[in-house]
Amino acid sequence: MRRVWIGAGVLILLGGALPWVCRLPGEEGARVVQNGIDVLREEGFARLAGKRVGLVTNHTGLASDGVSTIEVLHRAGNLTLAALFSPEHGIRGNLDEEKIGSSVDAPTGLPVHSLYGGTRRPTAAMLEGLDALVFDLQDVGARFYTYITTMGYCMEAAAGAGIPFYVLDRPNPIGGVRVEGPMLDPDRTSFVGYMPLPVRHGMTVGELARYFNEVKKIGVRLEVVPMRNWRRDDYFWDTGQLWVNPSPNMRAVTAALLYPGVCLLEQTNVSVGRGTDRPFELVGAPWVEPRRLAARLRAAGIAGVEFVPVHFTPEAGPNRGRECGGVSLVPLDGKRLESVKLGLTLMAVLQELYPNKLEIDKAMTLLGNAEVLKILKQGGFPPESALERHPDFLKFLDRRRAALIYHLPSGQGRGGE
Repeated sequence: MRRVWIGAGVLILLGGALPWVCRLPGEEGARVVQNGIDVLREEGFARLAGKRVGLVTNHTGLASDGVSTIEVLHRAGNLTLAALFSPEHGIRGNLDEEKIGSSVDAPTGLPVHSLYGGTRRPTAAMLEGLDALVFDLQDVGARFYTYITTMGYCMEAAAGAGIPFYVLDRPNPIGGVRVEGPMLDPDRTSFVGYMPLPVRHGMTVGELARYFNEVKKIGVRLEVVPMRNWRRDDYFWDTGQLWVNPSPNMRAVTAALLYPGVCLLEQTNVSVGRGTDRPFELVGAPWVEPRRLAARLRAAGIAGVEFVPVHFTPEAGPNRGRECGGVSLVPLDGKRLESVKLGLTLMAVLQELYPNKLEIDKAMTLLGNAEVLKILKQGGFPPESALERHPDFLKFLDRRRAALIYHLPSGQGRGGE
C-alpha cells in the first residue's frame, strides 16, 4: 500500500479502488479551531440580543460540537430566529437542481427563503420585520463557488433594508496564504463571479465580506465574528474540525484542493468527474489518450500532484454515458500544490494535444479573463505578467491586506499578507 502526504499529520493510503484520507495516531488531541458561531455562543449572543434575525445557512453551518447554527440560534433565549435563507443546493446541501423552491424547516417551523429559485437575492418582503441578517456558510476558496456571491447579494440587500449584516467566520479549507490568478475581467461579473477577484483568493468568508464592503462600496453595517485558533497557513486538516461536504459534488478535502483549477474546464466539453464517485479528481474526454496526457502533464513539472492515466464513464456532464480517457489527479502535498496553475496547465496541454477537439472558448464562463484565454488558445501558457504580476492582481493584493483578519507570524507573509 502506497502512502502519499497531503499535509501535516495527514496522508492518503493508495492501494484499493479509492484513496482514504487518514489522520495519524496522536492527532486526535490537535488544536481545534472555533468557528464564528462558537464564539458567538460563548459570548452569550450579546451582539444579537433583542433582535429578530434572519439566517443565511445550510448543513455546513455547524458549531464545533456538531450542533447546527439553526438550532443554536433557535434555542438562544435573548434573540428571535425569525427566518432562514438557503443558497444553491438548498438548506440541507443535497440538491443539485437548476432552481430550488422555498419551504418550511420542519424542526423549527421557520420559513426557508430560497436564494436559488425565483430570486437569488433577498427581497424586501423576505427581510420585512428583521433586525439583522446573519451569514454562516462554508466556502471552499474559489471565486466561482456561488456561496460567496450569495453573501455579496445578501450584503447588498441588508444595506438596502438598513439592517446590519453579521458573518460567522469559518476556515478557508485550502488556506489563507496562496493566492492565484487570473483576475476576473470587470465586465464578466455574474453569479459565478461576484466581483473582480483572482480564481483562488486566499480569504475567509469574513475577510471577503470586508473586502466586498470596502471595494464595492456596499455600505452595509458589517460585523464579522472571527474564529479562534485559526492560523493563516492552516488548511482544513490543520483545524481539527469534521469535514462536511459543502455541496453534492464537493466530497473530500482533496476535491476542494483541486477545484480552483480543475473547475476551469467544467463548461467545456471535458469531463471533470461529475457523475463519478470522484468529482474534480478526474479529468478526461472520449478523444483523450490517457497515457499521452499523463506523460505531458508530468513533463510540465507541477509540484504536489501526480497524474495517473485512467478510463472512466461519467453519468453527468458533457460526456454522460461515454467512456473517457484521462487522468486521475492525486495530491501528493496539498500545501505545495498550485491548483490554478494545474488547471491552466490542463487547459494548455489539452489545447496543444487536441486543438480541434477542445471547446476552449466555453472556458471563459469560469476563467473570466479574455487576455489569458487568448494566450491559451494560441498554444501558450500565461506568463506571470498576465497573472501574478498583472497590475490588476497587484492592486487586488494591496486592497486585500486591509481586509485580512488573521495574520502570519512576522517574516512569514506571502500572497499579499
